[in-house]
Amino acid sequence: MPVIDVHTHMFTTRWLELLKQKGAPYNIQTRPDGQQEVFRGPTPVVIPQKGHFDWELRIRAMNEAGIDVSIVSLTCPNVYWGGEAVSVQAAQEANDNVAEAQLRHPDRLRWFASLPWEYPQRAVEELRRACDQGAVGVMVLANVAGRSLTDPDFAPVWAEIDRRALPVLVHPTDPPGADLMDMGQFDLSWSVGFMFDTTLAITRMIFNGFFDQYPNLKVIASHGGGTLPYLVGRFEKGDEVEIPSRRKMQRKPTDYLRHIYYDSITYNLGALQYLISVVGEDHVMFGTDWPHQVHDVKGAFANTARLPASQMKAVRGDTAQRLFGL
Repeated sequence: MPVIDVHTHMFTTRWLELLKQKGAPYNIQTRPDGQQEVFRGPTPVVIPQKGHFDWELRIRAMNEAGIDVSIVSLTCPNVYWGGEAVSVQAAQEANDNVAEAQLRHPDRLRWFASLPWEYPQRAVEELRRACDQGAVGVMVLANVAGRSLTDPDFAPVWAEIDRRALPVLVHPTDPPGADLMDMGQFDLSWSVGFMFDTTLAITRMIFNGFFDQYPNLKVIASHGGGTLPYLVGRFEKGDEVEIPSRRKMQRKPTDYLRHIYYDSITYNLGALQYLISVVGEDHVMFGTDWPHQVHDVKGAFANTARLPASQMKAVRGDTAQRLFGL
């Protein structure tokens, strides 16, 4: 049974240097434990780890864990900073880096393209270039520098993704207003803010009729979908009392929750089992969040091992093989 990790991340040294030089409002601060961390203003975002930069270390870690293929993405803050030229440069740097790594390890690596979403025409150009280099999907943060993914300005990018029927990993970052909500304390921007960011982004897509407009989209909601599965009843009730003239969906909210995909990063067996009960075993895929400090490689294997055999097989590899054509 192949094991395919659909949620695992990378940086490059040049990308990080570019962020340090031209990444405002992002900045680098030193944590009390001595680690360097990327902040957006006062809000913590991500802690770079050695594995983010070392492809050979990644392959060794995959071998030790028993992961056959990793589908790698640049994590937050991605490339939504620095202005047009810098954003395009950062995207090209990230995409070229992983494309080169795939050439060295063609049986082990696949990747999601990063795009300069704030500049839609440049984003479409980079998408085409990345696909020519071997990208099998697209990674987008759940908000693009504070803008909703359903913003009409992004329509050309979504149209091209839909035309290509590419999987899209929707990954959270610090949500707008995180500083006002004091999410920097206790890393609440990660434990709560990230979940909120994904949940809000996908909920907007559902209620906006986004999946009817782009029927070929294969969206993957990060971290078990945030709180989406838990809100299924609330979504149904909200749709039930909606003013008919304002309703944009063609189906019921639950139908859309079962239309999109999810990774298995829940850190909890009960949460994973509940996710599968809502959306089905064929819409959940294996994820580890490696090499983040909060990665859960051991937990991902332990939790999926406790699922029924058919569910374990689907989550660990079968669904990803089908979705990505591996």
